[in-house]
Amino acid sequence: MSRTTVRKTIDAPVDFVFRTVSEIDNYSEAIPHIVDVEFLSDIRSGVGSRFRETRLMMGREASTVLEVTEYVENERVRLVSDEGGTVWDSVFTVRPVDSGTELTLVMDSAPYTFKSRILVPIMKLVIRMGLVKDMDAVKEYCEGS
Repeated sequence: MSRTTVRKTIDAPVDFVFRTVSEIDNYSEAIPHIVDVEFLSDIRSGVGSRFRETRLMMGREASTVLEVTEYVENERVRLVSDEGGTVWDSVFTVRPVDSGTELTLVMDSAPYTFKSRILVPIMKLVIRMGLVKDMDAVKEYCEGS
Protein backbone atom coordinates (compact mmCIF):
# COMPACT_ATOMS: atom_id res chain seq x y z
CA MET A 1 0.00 0.00 0.00
CA SER A 2 1.10 3.52 -0.76
CA ARG A 3 0.02 6.68 1.06
CA THR A 4 0.05 10.24 -0.21
CA THR A 5 -0.80 13.20 2.03
CA VAL A 6 -1.46 16.79 0.97
CA ARG A 7 -2.31 19.58 3.42
CA LYS A 8 -3.49 23.15 2.77
CA THR A 9 -4.47 26.04 5.02
CA ILE A 10 -7.50 27.81 3.57
CA ASP A 11 -8.80 31.24 4.55
CA ALA A 12 -12.44 30.14 4.75
CA PRO A 13 -14.78 28.68 7.40
CA VAL A 14 -14.62 24.95 8.18
CA ASP A 15 -18.23 24.29 7.12
CA PHE A 16 -17.70 25.91 3.72
CA VAL A 17 -14.47 24.01 3.04
CA PHE A 18 -16.13 20.77 4.16
CA ARG A 19 -19.15 21.27 1.88
CA THR A 20 -16.76 22.01 -1.00
CA VAL A 21 -14.96 18.66 -0.71
CA SER A 22 -17.84 16.49 0.55
CA GLU A 23 -20.59 17.45 -1.91
CA ILE A 24 -19.66 16.41 -5.45
CA ASP A 25 -21.65 19.23 -7.05
CA ASN A 26 -19.49 21.73 -5.15
CA TYR A 27 -16.27 19.76 -5.62
CA SER A 28 -16.78 19.51 -9.37
CA GLU A 29 -17.32 23.27 -9.50
CA ALA A 30 -14.09 23.86 -7.57
CA ILE A 31 -11.96 21.51 -9.70
CA PRO A 32 -11.81 22.89 -13.25
CA HIS A 33 -10.59 19.66 -14.85
CA ILE A 34 -13.67 17.71 -13.70
CA VAL A 35 -15.76 17.81 -16.87
CA ASP A 36 -18.74 15.63 -15.91
CA VAL A 37 -20.41 13.99 -12.91
CA GLU A 38 -23.07 11.30 -13.20
CA PHE A 39 -24.83 10.18 -10.02
CA LEU A 40 -25.26 6.40 -9.80
CA SER A 41 -27.34 6.47 -6.61
CA ASP A 42 -30.39 8.34 -5.42
CA ILE A 43 -28.27 9.68 -2.56
CA ARG A 44 -26.39 12.79 -3.69
CA SER A 45 -24.48 13.53 -0.48
CA GLY A 46 -23.25 11.49 2.47
CA VAL A 47 -22.68 7.78 3.01
CA GLY A 48 -23.92 5.68 0.11
CA SER A 49 -23.59 8.41 -2.50
CA ARG A 50 -22.09 6.89 -5.68
CA PHE A 51 -21.09 8.79 -8.78
CA ARG A 52 -18.96 8.64 -11.89
CA GLU A 53 -16.50 11.50 -12.14
CA THR A 54 -14.94 12.33 -15.51
CA ARG A 55 -11.90 14.58 -15.56
CA LEU A 56 -9.17 15.63 -17.93
CA MET A 57 -5.92 13.90 -17.08
CA MET A 58 -2.90 14.52 -19.28
CA GLY A 59 -5.14 15.75 -22.09
CA ARG A 60 -7.50 12.76 -21.98
CA GLU A 61 -10.82 12.12 -20.33
CA ALA A 62 -10.74 9.52 -17.56
CA SER A 63 -13.76 8.31 -15.59
CA THR A 64 -13.79 6.90 -12.09
CA VAL A 65 -16.67 5.55 -10.00
CA LEU A 66 -16.47 6.73 -6.39
CA GLU A 67 -18.54 6.00 -3.31
CA VAL A 68 -18.78 7.95 -0.07
CA THR A 69 -18.18 5.37 2.68
CA GLU A 70 -17.72 7.67 5.67
CA TYR A 71 -19.15 11.11 6.38
CA VAL A 72 -18.80 13.08 9.61
CA GLU A 73 -20.12 16.58 8.98
CA ASN A 74 -17.50 19.32 9.28
CA GLU A 75 -14.84 16.75 10.15
CA ARG A 76 -14.13 14.14 7.44
CA VAL A 77 -15.39 12.42 4.32
CA ARG A 78 -14.03 9.19 2.82
CA LEU A 79 -14.35 8.28 -0.85
CA VAL A 80 -13.40 4.85 -2.16
CA SER A 81 -12.87 3.72 -5.73
CA ASP A 82 -11.79 0.42 -7.27
CA GLU A 83 -10.23 1.29 -10.62
CA GLY A 84 -7.40 -0.10 -12.70
CA GLY A 85 -6.61 -2.96 -10.34
CA THR A 86 -6.21 -0.64 -7.36
CA VAL A 87 -8.44 0.33 -4.45
CA TRP A 88 -8.13 4.10 -3.95
CA ASP A 89 -9.16 5.24 -0.45
CA SER A 90 -9.23 9.03 -0.02
CA VAL A 91 -10.04 10.85 3.22
CA PHE A 92 -10.53 14.61 3.39
CA THR A 93 -10.38 16.05 6.91
CA VAL A 94 -11.01 19.61 8.02
CA ARG A 95 -10.15 21.34 11.26
CA PRO A 96 -10.24 24.95 12.39
CA VAL A 97 -6.96 26.84 12.66
CA ASP A 98 -6.24 30.49 13.47
CA SER A 99 -6.13 31.46 9.82
CA GLY A 100 -9.25 29.53 8.74
CA THR A 101 -9.31 25.82 7.96
CA GLU A 102 -6.68 23.15 7.61
CA LEU A 103 -7.72 20.73 4.86
CA THR A 104 -5.86 17.43 4.68
CA LEU A 105 -6.21 14.80 1.99
CA VAL A 106 -4.80 11.33 2.65
CA MET A 107 -4.99 8.92 -0.28
CA ASP A 108 -4.11 5.27 0.20
CA SER A 109 -3.66 3.14 -2.88
CA ALA A 110 -3.77 -0.65 -2.60
CA PRO A 111 -2.88 -2.27 -5.93
CA TYR A 112 -4.04 -5.88 -6.26
CA THR A 113 -3.13 -6.87 -9.82
CA PHE A 114 0.33 -7.55 -11.18
CA LYS A 115 0.11 -4.61 -13.59
CA SER A 116 -1.08 -2.13 -10.96
CA ARG A 117 1.58 -3.27 -8.47
CA ILE A 118 4.15 -2.15 -11.04
CA LEU A 119 2.40 1.02 -12.26
CA VAL A 120 1.19 2.60 -9.01
CA PRO A 121 4.68 3.11 -7.50
CA ILE A 122 5.93 4.49 -10.83
CA MET A 123 2.98 6.91 -11.00
CA LYS A 124 3.27 8.09 -7.37
CA LEU A 125 4.82 11.46 -8.27
CA VAL A 126 2.21 12.12 -10.97
CA ILE A 127 -0.56 11.15 -8.54
CA ARG A 128 0.84 13.50 -5.89
CA MET A 129 1.08 16.35 -8.40
CA GLY A 130 -2.57 15.77 -9.34
CA LEU A 131 -3.66 15.82 -5.70
CA VAL A 132 -1.72 19.04 -5.07
CA LYS A 133 -3.38 20.59 -8.13
CA ASP A 134 -6.83 19.57 -6.81
CA MET A 135 -6.10 20.97 -3.34
CA ASP A 136 -4.80 24.23 -4.84
CA ALA A 137 -8.05 24.52 -6.82
CA VAL A 138 -10.13 23.89 -3.68
CA LYS A 139 -8.16 26.58 -1.83
CA GLU A 140 -8.63 29.08 -4.65
CA TYR A 141 -12.35 28.27 -4.92
CA CYS A 142 -12.98 28.56 -1.16
CA GLU A 143 -10.99 31.76 -0.73
CA GLY A 144 -12.58 33.36 -3.79
CA SER A 145 -16.18 32.62 -2.87
